[in-house]
Amino acid sequence: MNTISNTANALEIRGLRKDFGDFSLQDVDLTVPAGSVVGLIGENGAGKTTTIKTAMELLHRDCGSVKFYGKELAEDPNGVREKISVVFDTPHFSPNLNMKQAEAICSSIYRSWDSQTWEDCMRKFNLPQKKPLKDFSKGMKMKFNLAVGLSHHANLLILDEPTSGLDPVMRDDILDIFLDFMQDESHAILLSSHITTDLEKIADYIAFLHEGKLIFCLPKDQLLYQYGVIRCSRSDFAKIRPEDMVAWRMEDYQCSVLTCDRQGAGRRYPELVIDAPTIDEIMLFYVKGERK
Repeated sequence: MNTISNTANALEIRGLRKDFGDFSLQDVDLTVPAGSVVGLIGENGAGKTTTIKTAMELLHRDCGSVKFYGKELAEDPNGVREKISVVFDTPHFSPNLNMKQAEAICSSIYRSWDSQTWEDCMRKFNLPQKKPLKDFSKGMKMKFNLAVGLSHHANLLILDEPTSGLDPVMRDDILDIFLDFMQDESHAILLSSHITTDLEKIADYIAFLHEGKLIFCLPKDQLLYQYGVIRCSRSDFAKIRPEDMVAWRMEDYQCSVLTCDRQGAGRRYPELVIDAPTIDEIMLFYVKGERK
């Protein structure tokens, strides 16, 4: 289910399929509106990286359509790619290159390359000009990747685990870069991450992939402020209406029930404890809980 609707969409994925035999993406529909950050979550092997690579035609798709700002890659390959920066966890450059050499390559690839923006990023991100990429820390490599995207004036950032393995200070630096990027309302970010606390800070929507299926794509605020976790005994569980249950988990001495109407449940079951959930908790209910 996908509740995002916007006439100015940075990315539209419709009916995306990719079959590997033992795993497949199954009719994934996902929209990233301009001016928004969409966080893509799911357990390892859920299909997040496959979705990104298939959308970017790094993997052949079996079915479906992918449009960037209303165009498929095949319609205008160079023009569309100028608008996009895809960042994986390692740079797609020789590890022996330094920053000046990397810029020389980038400026020959991108028609929209802006040397002044590149220099500004080098200073702002504190990236040494003469040190080769192989001597960069993981956080510095991520900043380098982002500097490339910003310097060719990409409108859409597609990021696969950009803050994984970084310390809290470096993660915060990277998130600040994203927030600065999003000051332009034509910009958008699709951010795949296991670190859901990062998404709670910056995402507008959360899309949840499980076993190759898109389970939901909902506004983050709806998940955090309208969903709730009802804590109750097994006897109290029998009193909860089926329509108030999204999923539930039975434990030895307690039942936990995920509801999508925390306020309504509070009125109907005033004697029960109802907590605000984290995104991690919601994901665990869908993966490990029971559902109707």
